[in-house]
Amino acid sequence: MPKLDFPQDFLWGASTASYQVEGATHEGGRSESIWDSFSRRVGGTYAGENGDVTCDQYHRYAEDVTLLASFGFKSYRFSLAWPRILPQGTGPVNKEGVQYYRNLCAELHAHNIQACATLYHWDLPQCLQDKGGWTERTIVELFKNYATVCFEELGDCVDQWITINEPQCVAYLGHLTGHHAPGIVGDVNLAAKTVHHINLAHGAAVKVYREKAFLKAPIGTALNINTPRPATLKPEDIQAAQRARTFEAEVFLLPLLGKGYPDLSPLGLKLPLQPGDLELIAQPIDFIGINYYFEHAVQHDPQAERTYSNAPFWQNRSDMGWPIIPAGLERQLLWVHEVSGGLPLYITENGYAAPDTVVENRVHDYDRINYLKKHLAVCADLIKRGVPLKGYYVWSLLDNFEWGYGFTKRFGIVYVDYTDQKRIPKDSAYFFRDLIAGYGDY
Repeated sequence: MPKLDFPQDFLWGASTASYQVEGATHEGGRSESIWDSFSRRVGGTYAGENGDVTCDQYHRYAEDVTLLASFGFKSYRFSLAWPRILPQGTGPVNKEGVQYYRNLCAELHAHNIQACATLYHWDLPQCLQDKGGWTERTIVELFKNYATVCFEELGDCVDQWITINEPQCVAYLGHLTGHHAPGIVGDVNLAAKTVHHINLAHGAAVKVYREKAFLKAPIGTALNINTPRPATLKPEDIQAAQRARTFEAEVFLLPLLGKGYPDLSPLGLKLPLQPGDLELIAQPIDFIGINYYFEHAVQHDPQAERTYSNAPFWQNRSDMGWPIIPAGLERQLLWVHEVSGGLPLYITENGYAAPDTVVENRVHDYDRINYLKKHLAVCADLIKRGVPLKGYYVWSLLDNFEWGYGFTKRFGIVYVDYTDQKRIPKDSAYFFRDLIAGYGDY
């Protein structure tokens, strides 16, 4: 492989999410989120594990920022906890919660690290879920109000904004399969309704952002769109791949770009469109974030609910069971670049789960480094080919609470001992240190 060369102004970052790393779920005025509730549900998460403590970043953020700086990262992507900022979902602002994020941003800036804040990374206040959550159109106005508070309270210290992380997971895992909070096993049209409300909420947040002249930081979104390849060149498999792309990518990306929704009739989906909805969704954004981990091949499957299914694969897999396909990242970025007309792109998540072990206070995670090298090689090549890829955020800075898998999966470039909160940088952290310093040699 060639040396990993990136532009001097390429933005190197690491990502986390509030419920996965903060802990302190009963401190600082925070209210209950849907993930607090879901974690207590029998069968919701592995062994009933939850984010009550997890990495305790709420108390240890200064230590984590010091680690970020020691590796040379220039940006930290974290998420704001809606229940920490607006414990009632709306109404009075919890100043203690806001101050925590101001303190975090100040610590980042003291180390010359940008603050990239995601408004929503899945921890909806439970009190809003009790009123229907994302399945009710009223959530759009509630999210706009929440976003407005965040912009007004934190707009002077956030360097990059992301509206909603991975709408596909919110809609499909949360409201179709029930694998994520709030754990609704619904029909596909309930999920489609949720998709539309998420898209509207994104647009409403960007619209209010644009209306506030003092806000200058770039704002965009982070999508985990799936753009599968057909398993064979048979027409039925090619058509199956297009159906999958429509359901798992186009319904999230196209309306954000002002292209409207794709034809959903082959999937039997109905959207609760109202006049003006598409205009609201299509507010101008400054960039698109891409969360990429794997690509599937899909095949026509008359027995499947949407007449397609994932085909068997031969590639090595991560500890999550996901196939390792760097070429899938190339295909996806090229497609997004083409569809978006040259909008700046960021990798907002990319990473590898492995069963890491500590040996003499070191973690030698060579499989993770190999995964990262191959995906970064794709990024470097595409930049040379003219794709406007402006930055890369590894998932994740820390091992953390991995949603339904509890603490059984480790994505971090820093090992966390959950018994005493000790942080141990893995070899992958030192790989990034060298890469960012300009020594991306093989």
